[in-house]
Amino acid sequence: MKPEKVAKLTVFEKKQRQRLLDLRDQITDVMHGIQNDTIKNGAEGSDASGSGMHQGDAGSDAYDRDFALNMLSKEANALGEIEEALQRLELGIYGVCEESGQKIPHPRLEAMPFARLTVERQAARERENSTRDFSSREFGFN
Repeated sequence: MKPEKVAKLTVFEKKQRQRLLDLRDQITDVMHGIQNDTIKNGAEGSDASGSGMHQGDAGSDAYDRDFALNMLSKEANALGEIEEALQRLELGIYGVCEESGQKIPHPRLEAMPFARLTVERQAARERENSTRDFSSREFGFN
């Protein structure tokens, strides 16, 4: 299999690539910290299980665990977005709106280096989703 051609990066794209790599490292560190804390707290909670553990403590532990899992899920999603942005850089399509094909302005990419859409397309998508959510609730669907 022939390797794909890697796009030559502009100065801006090189800067964005480094920002994405740094962001990926930060998120990975946060995820490891959350995992380690959850494992440590889970082990401490299991030692206290049984008749010695208060119901409030068990509820608090469950909340903390759910919160940590929610955070891990969000961080994993962000990590996926970053990986896909790095891939778009390699393919030479970084900074191109996935829906309109227009260039995403540099200020947007500086604010959100893994942006896939222009502000206008993102706003339109959010309006469509909010309308769809309202219609679903209106008919009793959730």
